[in-house]
Amino acid sequence: MHNDILDSLSDYPFDRLRALLNTTEPPAGVTPIHMQIGEPKHAAPEFIAPLLTENMSEWGRYPPPNGTEDLRSAIADWLVKRYDLAPDSIDPSQHIAIVSGTREALFMAGLLAVPTEKHGVQPTVLMPNPFYQVYVGAGALARAEVVYLPAGPETGFQPDFSHVAADDLKRAALAYINTPANPQGSVATLKQLKTAVGYAREHNFMLAVDECYSEIYTGEKPPGLFDACRELGGDNPFANTLVFHSLSKRSNLPGLRSGFVAGDPDLIKLLLRLRQYGGAQVPLPVMNTSAALWRDEAHVEASRDLYRAKFDLALDMLDGKFKASRPGGGFYLWLNVEDGEAAAYKLWAEAGLRVLPGAYLARDNADGTNPGAAYIRMALVHDLDTTHDAITRLLATLA
Repeated sequence: MHNDILDSLSDYPFDRLRALLNTTEPPAGVTPIHMQIGEPKHAAPEFIAPLLTENMSEWGRYPPPNGTEDLRSAIADWLVKRYDLAPDSIDPSQHIAIVSGTREALFMAGLLAVPTEKHGVQPTVLMPNPFYQVYVGAGALARAEVVYLPAGPETGFQPDFSHVAADDLKRAALAYINTPANPQGSVATLKQLKTAVGYAREHNFMLAVDECYSEIYTGEKPPGLFDACRELGGDNPFANTLVFHSLSKRSNLPGLRSGFVAGDPDLIKLLLRLRQYGGAQVPLPVMNTSAALWRDEAHVEASRDLYRAKFDLALDMLDGKFKASRPGGGFYLWLNVEDGEAAAYKLWAEAGLRVLPGAYLARDNADGTNPGAAYIRMALVHDLDTTHDAITRLLATLA
């Protein structure tokens, strides 16, 4: 008496990690360092505290289904500045949907985009491999065939739509792109994004671009979907596309559960209808706080500088070992340790350092190889001293 597709989704990466490590404990006296999960540890902006409590009566009201006008206006202004858009190109009432974090919305993308059939056959959902696990659940539970696109070193860690089989493209209902990518930190180029939009429009599928790490970059500001849409132009420059943003990574507030989706107004309208049935609304005090956060860049810049300092420290200590390199964005080290699962077990058992095997974030390619098998993912979410301690343990245990 349950949805049998859930039986195929029993390999969530953190469940697998617990199963791998529950037979051992770190050495006595060693304080564990948890770097397996992308949970920011930077201090939350101090100015939000009074905003969450100044209108306590708002906690007793049902929130408006698509947020407040003030929040949507703040987001529209941020999008215009961030992606150099024309001031009137974003209509807060048509182009933006407020969501409870982006995990919910990325999952709902499957329910939104996937029809029962496309051209009389089962639709496909395209996604990079490795991937963010929610994409897999969205495609599977929408009863689509999930098609994994290689996203390893040979493609710059981004999916290449030109390699998708013609039949899979014809049946495509949805495609995910993650930039900067989890786990590798790769950034899609403007050309890659424009090409992906072109494929979505040519083959009439929805392109969902997950940009939750867009404001954590180590060099130049990465391009995004709306840069591509701006350059492509047209009567509906956002046609067939949605972009997903969150305050979890940008503002170090994963517990706030506040994000937005923006793009094609026809898709936004359908997403809002879908959320009326299954979406968790964002509380009004959280909306008020979110508006202030989208209007402030100082705390984002300070956090970005701290991530850069941690990458400087870690990469200097690693000195090229495990093919360590500076990612374009995000806060993960994606290290080639030859056998990620064995290394993760050894690091926990011998050094109390908890990391995630790369194989848990990927599926086997057609040739039977897993593109994440050789890697571990380390989240540089702690302070500089803890980062130094973690890299010291890593080197002592594996190098």
